[in-house]
Parts: sequence; C-alpha cells; structure tokens
Amino acid sequence: MNPSDWKLVILALASIGILVLLVTRLKTNAFIALAAAALVVGAGAVFWLGVPARDAAGAVLKATASGEVPRYSMLGVVNSFGNGLGGALGGVTAMIVLGTMLGRLLAESGGAEVLAKRFIDFFGPNRIQLCIMALAITIGLTTWFAVGLVLLTPILLTLTHQTRQPFLLLFLPLLSCLSVMHGVMPPHPGPALAADKLGVSMGAVLFWGFIIGLPTAAVAGPIYARFIVKRVHVEAPATPERSKTLEPGRSLPSFGITVFSVMLPVVLMLIATAAELTLPTGSHLRETLSFIGNPTIALLVAVVFAGWSLGTRCGYSPSQVLRLTETAVASIGMTLVVVGGGGGFARVLRDSGVADAIGHFGAAASLSPLLFGWLISAFIRVATGSATVAITTAGLLLPDYLRTQGIDLDMNHRALVVVAIGCGSLFLSHLNDAGFWIVKECLGLTVGQTLRTWTVCETLVGIAGMLFSLVAFHLI
Repeated sequence: MNPSDWKLVILALASIGILVLLVTRLKTNAFIALAAAALVVGAGAVFWLGVPARDAAGAVLKATASGEVPRYSMLGVVNSFGNGLGGALGGVTAMIVLGTMLGRLLAESGGAEVLAKRFIDFFGPNRIQLCIMALAITIGLTTWFAVGLVLLTPILLTLTHQTRQPFLLLFLPLLSCLSVMHGVMPPHPGPALAADKLGVSMGAVLFWGFIIGLPTAAVAGPIYARFIVKRVHVEAPATPERSKTLEPGRSLPSFGITVFSVMLPVVLMLIATAAELTLPTGSHLRETLSFIGNPTIALLVAVVFAGWSLGTRCGYSPSQVLRLTETAVASIGMTLVVVGGGGGFARVLRDSGVADAIGHFGAAASLSPLLFGWLISAFIRVATGSATVAITTAGLLLPDYLRTQGIDLDMNHRALVVVAIGCGSLFLSHLNDAGFWIVKECLGLTVGQTLRTWTVCETLVGIAGMLFSLVAFHLI
C-alpha cells in the first residue's frame, strides 16, 4: 500500500466514525447519516487527495487530448451516491416488497401457529429445540427477523410453560435460526443484493446457505444455550394463543397448504438452479424454468398463491387481502431507503478510490476474497449496527476487489462468499443495533443480560459461519 492508499483508508474510517456518531449519539435518520458519511468521503477525496474521476464500471478515466486526467468533483460525488442508490434498489426492491407481502399474509392468517403446532406434534417434547429450529427456519425464509420474532414469541412462551424448560434454552435457538435466515438466505435484501452484484444464482446461495447456516445456527443456538442458561435466568411471561382470538368467519389455514405457500418460492428458485446446471444452453425448458425460478417471478407467484391460500381461503375478502399487502409494503419504506443509502455510500467509496485502497490492503495481507468480504462486512456491522448496510457495502465492494486482483471464482465459490459476508453482517450486535433492543424487549432482559445472550449469539453466528464457509471454500 502506498501513502495515498493509507490516506483513503483513514478517510473511510473517519466517515464510518461520523456515521456511528450520527446514528448512535445524535439519533440521526440512518439514510441522512449514510448520505453525510458519503459526502465526507467524497469531499476528502476531492479537496484533500484530488483523486481522478471514474466511469460507470469504476475504471479510472483516461487522460484527455491535452494530457490531463479528469478529476473527481463534488458534483461527481452526488452523482455517485445517486447511481449507487438506484443500483442497489434496482436489483432487490421487488424481492423485498414481495417477500414482505408473503410474510404479512403468513402472520395475519395464523399460518405461523399452524406450523408451530404440527412441528411440536412431530418432534415431541424431548426434541423441542429441534422443533423450534425447524419452525424458525421455515418461517424465517420469507419473513424479516423482527417479524418472525414477533410471530413466534407467543408460541415460544406457550411452549416454555408447557414443557417447563428454561426460557433461554428455547429462545436462543429461535434467535440464531431467524438471524441466520435473515442474513444469509435470499430473498432477504442483504444476501439477495450481494448475490446479484457477484453474479450468483439465488439457488446456489440457498443451497450453500443451508449447508453453512444450519451448523452455524446450531453452534450459536442450542449449543451456546446449554452453556448460558446456567448463568442467566429469565422468567417467561404468559401469553394467549392466537387461535382463540379468531374473528367470526375466519379459519386457520391447513398445515400442508401453509408449508407449500412458504416453500413455493424457494422450490422454484432451486429448480431454476438445477436446470441451469443440468440442461444445455439454449434449451427451451431451461429458459422456461430459469424464468419461473427468477427470484422476482418466484416470489410474485408465491404471493399471488398466498393471497388465496392464506387470504381468501381463510375468510379474508379480496379487499382485506389488498389492504394487508399495502400496509406490509408501507411498513418497509425506511428499510428500502436504508438499503439504497448503503448502496450510495458504497458507490462513493468505490468512485473515490477507497475500494481500491482496501483491495490493495487485502492483497498485501494475502486475504482470500471470502475472508476479505467477511472482514469488511463485520467491520461495518460493528461500526454502524446495521446488517443490511454491512452486507450491502461488502457486496458492492467485492466485485471491484475481484476485478483488481484478477480473481475469477466459479458459482459455488461466489455463493460461499455471499454466505460468509452475510454471516459477517450479523457479527457482534450491540447497543447501536435496533435488533438488540427488539430482542431485549421481547425477552424482557436487562442490557447486561442481552449482551451476554443475544450479542454473544450473534458473534458466534459471525465467527462460526465464516469458519464453516472458509473450510468449504478451500475444499470444493
């Protein structure tokens, strides 16, 4: 690394420090904080270092006929932020919106409770932790972490009273599985965006997400729970069951149709990946299956089907189903804005030369793309508290790292990189993470208890996921 690279890294650290200050201390809106951090990086690159301008692909512009290299400007910084915002949202907005609609229909129909009761009957009281993990994985595939937590908390409280097992012994497996699903598995926005930018099929990410995610969740959930339950004692409050409060004319969906509704987009995406791997290029069947298994189309099909299976079939009128989907989308407006802001911040880091400087550091340290991406993701996660910003930034910076280092990865290795940076985006949740406070309130913990349970659980997810991914990366 040359002196200019070090200055750019210092500039990036300063911008992230400002981002942390704005979000945690001054309680600034996350989008405004990301925009301010991007302006800090851009202004430093323009007025302090005088970096050259870059084209849309991130390559430095060539000298003009007079021999002068065009310089980056503040107007260029604004354009970079806008282009990054649009690029980040362009690939994942439809998936975020449709996934949220599907999660809302699952929640309002009572499908989560239906799944819970059947899983409990299947696994039995002696394997209740496996039951919880299966339930969390199934529901977490298509619902946000916070939504899944709210959905399943009443069910877990009921199980706690029925089985008389320690509250944390049941809740930590739930938290670890929901967290892994949110950070690693499409169609959640972070992994979906990272997969899109790295050119990975969603099916490949889903496959390796399961292979890496399940043992990772086991380490951070039931294994750690057995250790910490002896050191942190939490009483579980009582809660009523949803099925006892159904409105007249409403019915719960059946178990089979609920599972089919939740798994439909996942199955379609996996079929598309299988077709791409087994059928010849140009095959009409391959093109058809690839179209149906496109994440946006798969989720669209699933939402339309769920509108009937979890909506009108359960006693909701078409207008009520419409209202549910509209309110679901309205609730994620800030999430979309933050995803876009993270993309804008990442683009400014790239166009100001910071991405290249960080890449030079990774090359000098001989870091593999997987470890490099994980470190970037984990660093931004700890600094900003946002898993979405962490995986978005890392996912947008990694293609430039691969390009500048001349590294060409196949589909499976790229999918493992996506899984690793997803785990890095979950690393060390603490007081600057909204999820920290959501978990604290749902479990009725003190700040100290939350640090010893949730924070350690997330740290284990980050480390174990990286190690499992790294081993697989070097073995395949």
